[in-house]
Amino acid sequence: MIKNLIASALLVCIGYVASAQAYVQVTGEVSKTLKLYEADIAKMNKVSVSLTDKDGKDHSYTGVPVLDILNNAGVTTGKQLHGENLTKYVLVKCADGYQVLFALAEMDTALSKKTIILATRADDKPLPEGKGPFRLVVPGEGRPARSCFQVVEFIVKFAKD
Repeated sequence: MIKNLIASALLVCIGYVASAQAYVQVTGEVSKTLKLYEADIAKMNKVSVSLTDKDGKDHSYTGVPVLDILNNAGVTTGKQLHGENLTKYVLVKCADGYQVLFALAEMDTALSKKTIILATRADDKPLPEGKGPFRLVVPGEGRPARSCFQVVEFIVKFAKD
């Protein structure tokens, strides 16, 4: 009897841990809404970029190009990104309520020279507690204000008049 109770409690705990896994989602003007868990992100193509932090120190970040994530959700990119599609934007939401905004074209390497990534590692180590598990890294900006921590969602929308 006690063994069954312990086994049941263990299964509940395992279920809780599994349901508490971190994920990032892509919603809005997409062909399919995505919910990507850490294990899904780990299987995707990785690149590294450099970013100078607010204290002037250079760091190397490794992660998935955001364009790859948006393409997996069926967002209009590449040659299809013209006309009214150029009025689309991406709102990036973070767990602490911080939000940053991008024109969709800024995230498309067909139109922009920079590769924006969803990083999972900094300087060959996992992101520190409170900074991850997902950090948006935007290289080449004057200051890293849009390189935000604990990213939870990308929302793609059309701009309204």
